[in-house]
Amino acid sequence: MSSRVGVVFDPAGSGYHTFRIPSVVSSGDWVFAFCEGRLHSAADAGEIEVVLRRSPDRGRSWLPLQVVSAAAGKTCGNPVPVFDPSSGDLVLVTVQNGADAVESSLARGIDSRRVYVQRSTDDGVSWSSPVEITAQVKPADWGWYATGPCHGIAVSAGVYAGRLVVPANHSVVPADGAELDSLNGGHCIYSDDGGVTWSVGFVDRNDGAVVNANETTVAELASGRLYFNARNHRGTGAARVHAYSSDGGATLTAPYEEILDVTAPGIQGSVLRVGSRLLLSTPVDPKIRRELTIFVSSDDGRTWRPGLVVHPGMSGYSDLVPLPVGRVGVLYEAGETSSFATIRFATFDPLRSLS
Repeated sequence: MSSRVGVVFDPAGSGYHTFRIPSVVSSGDWVFAFCEGRLHSAADAGEIEVVLRRSPDRGRSWLPLQVVSAAAGKTCGNPVPVFDPSSGDLVLVTVQNGADAVESSLARGIDSRRVYVQRSTDDGVSWSSPVEITAQVKPADWGWYATGPCHGIAVSAGVYAGRLVVPANHSVVPADGAELDSLNGGHCIYSDDGGVTWSVGFVDRNDGAVVNANETTVAELASGRLYFNARNHRGTGAARVHAYSSDGGATLTAPYEEILDVTAPGIQGSVLRVGSRLLLSTPVDPKIRRELTIFVSSDDGRTWRPGLVVHPGMSGYSDLVPLPVGRVGVLYEAGETSSFATIRFATFDPLRSLS
């Protein structure tokens, strides 16, 4: 492919055991790459920090690693960055829980996952302390909670212009003595004041288990509608599902539906609108995380076809970002013996690479 590829996060000599869960945004020539720095193991639980590297030249070179969110004895993760168009601030939504908490204890409500927001007024050089917004965005009967993981968006046009939208998912705490069904529900949160206060938008849950929306990404279509694309985590249907909103994420026009023409393992992905087309990044092998591929849709996500193979080997989570001069960047997990050995950044020209 016609691209540049470089390693952004490499655990060798870094003081971290593993880097995972990439998310990325851009502003002019600047690229802001976030991820989780997992200190002692590759596990989802444990002491984890949210870290950042900034590139002043569209991803050709990277400044030293910065720690953006960290707390002793805590998991800090699932970074979702988004630029507020009104202030120009870079807003970051993350979650935190105790380092010994695991997904099942969070889903049962035994441990609690909390939600926080930070902002930078100087293009990521410095950051405010995390401000908790859990009471605004997490109903009392929700257990598991995850933002993104991926970039958020600011709605660009129409009556909802300027709204910050962060895709997310949750589970409902089971009644006393009930079995933990582990079903997730898709939802989003949004802010109409630049990330100061937040509200819960649509809430979608499919108890039939065919569709089980999890780890969600969002794009604004040319029509102004929002398009949500999610991992079908424990559903029995297709690997990915999607839905639309005509009111800035407050409600869905219909529940999540299966995407039948995208093959993928159970994994997070990313969507980005480029002109009249939607792009989706995901590994394609249904059994193993490998062959990171850019899928293309010319009809607002109703149908998809495979396009560019970014990484033919083992690969994992990813995020797409627009770059100047019509190029697109993808920040992604990849390695030779592991799908998340390092986090890399590649760029490509969608007009040439995605015919």
